[in-house]
Amino acid sequence: MTEFTFGPILRSTETEFRFWSPQSQTVQLVIEGDAPVEMEPVKDGWFSCTVVGAGAGTRYAFLLPDGLQVPDPGSRFQPDDVHGVSEVIDHSAYRWRARSWKGRPVEELVFYEMHIGAFTAEGTFKAAIDKLDHLAGLGITALQIMPIADFPGSYGWGYDGVMPYAPESSYGRPDDLMALIDAAHERGLCVFLDVVYNHFGPDGNYLPAYAPIFTDHHKTPWGNGINFDAEHSEAVRSFMIENAIYWVRDFRFDGLRLDAVHAIKDDSEEHLLKALARRVRAEAGDRHVHLVVENENNDSDLLERDADGRPMYFTAQWNDDIHHVLHIAGTGETFGYYKDFADDPAKLGKALAEGFVYQGEMMEYRGEARGKPSAHLPPTAFISFMQNHDQIGNRALGDRMIASQPLDRMKALAVCYLLSPQLPMLFMGEEFGAKQPFPFFCDFNEELNEKVRKGRREELSRLPGFDADDLPDPTARDTFEMAKLDWTELSSSVSREITAFYRNILNVRHRIVVPLLASGSTAPAAYENHGSAVLVRWDFGARQLTLMANLADEDVSFEPEGDMIFQFGAVSGGKAGPWSVVWSVSDA
Repeated sequence: MTEFTFGPILRSTETEFRFWSPQSQTVQLVIEGDAPVEMEPVKDGWFSCTVVGAGAGTRYAFLLPDGLQVPDPGSRFQPDDVHGVSEVIDHSAYRWRARSWKGRPVEELVFYEMHIGAFTAEGTFKAAIDKLDHLAGLGITALQIMPIADFPGSYGWGYDGVMPYAPESSYGRPDDLMALIDAAHERGLCVFLDVVYNHFGPDGNYLPAYAPIFTDHHKTPWGNGINFDAEHSEAVRSFMIENAIYWVRDFRFDGLRLDAVHAIKDDSEEHLLKALARRVRAEAGDRHVHLVVENENNDSDLLERDADGRPMYFTAQWNDDIHHVLHIAGTGETFGYYKDFADDPAKLGKALAEGFVYQGEMMEYRGEARGKPSAHLPPTAFISFMQNHDQIGNRALGDRMIASQPLDRMKALAVCYLLSPQLPMLFMGEEFGAKQPFPFFCDFNEELNEKVRKGRREELSRLPGFDADDLPDPTARDTFEMAKLDWTELSSSVSREITAFYRNILNVRHRIVVPLLASGSTAPAAYENHGSAVLVRWDFGARQLTLMANLADEDVSFEPEGDMIFQFGAVSGGKAGPWSVVWSVSDA
């Protein structure tokens, strides 16, 4: 088992405190209520101090030579937020109930992306437990939790975290998070965590004050890159890789989603991403642990399988390309990057059949070629969706498609991606037609808040029809509050009908599509266009799965083939009506 490099080590009657500060000659340990104690320099910039009688609940910090007091970068909990002291946590004290849980194989995964703070009115780990029966009954098998690494303030998306090992204190304590994961496992639900290893947030990251956490050798959208390959990079690599292991081992997460891996720059012999995947899989043992990436570059090399069909590095990637073609079909919007996916129905077929639409072709919006070949990969290498936090929250008003589009269109899109052999992902509230917006929100100091307001106005003002006066203040609590799901909507007849619709689709998926995926795909999928409709066929050896999707306002000629397993819209007399979708299976 990995022995973690960062954070305190608890023993029966004492605790060893460790601190990495290559830029300091001396460091003092400050335990709340006691006088500062000199720490002993060890090697490679490390300092250590063992305190008899210190244990779980002890609050502490480190004092630098210039008088700056900082929390532990490996802190397991920040009771008073990121600028406060750290607290020693004994993770072994939690008594797991679902001890025999080993996870689920990849083909069974149906994701549900959720933001803990906005998922319930209370916005806590504990409150989320009350909704797990709803999700399990729906057919969800995997929670996808947005980042919880402690971030400054009392609300935020989580991508500005600065304490990677400490669960966000406004959501609850570490044992509350363990209780949520445990309760999910008891209901057969996997739990995935979104982690950010490409940057730190702008407020509360004290590491640059005492350690070479950044390097000017690499640049990212957030400034200098994290130091994964220069002097002192060994400790930085351990900090991140062990963090991934920490969440999987100590909290029993079933997988991780790595944010924006295209922004993780590393010239080492073994790239950080591959080292992380190797180490996490070794630690997981016989558990089903899955690693997912967000990768704007569509780098299929990260998704390669070995001779036995097992992921060599990462299990799957969020497939933005399929979102884009579904979004254009449902809304008609073609501005920004949507333009590169418009006016070609074949792109929908390609996204469903091969994963990436751009596999090395020039993408005008980027001004360069994008992607690598992906048709050879199994469909489970891609996670498909018609909504997620980015695609909703990075709109000017954070509006969901259902707020402005006909319900039948949204249902047709849902049928396409929920029964696709790719792994589907719902965004919280989608299953009951929630119309609450999910705008971007954060809670920094006033100087940073003003920069965020200005930056959002400038970024979003490039969109057609955008009026800067309409933009919700991303730093206001009201903006956060408007994102919270209203669970009372489930009592309405419309929401009950939409929920039943989703439940029915997912029931078909688990009964028919999942066994096909488990049998293994023997050949790349094929797609073709019939007027405005697209036809896609997946070969699973003895059985073939076929999709006909007419996401347009006119009829098309269509003769069903095989045994129909799900139909939406009018299909009869050799015609498929507008916004009709048919899934069928047949003997290959």
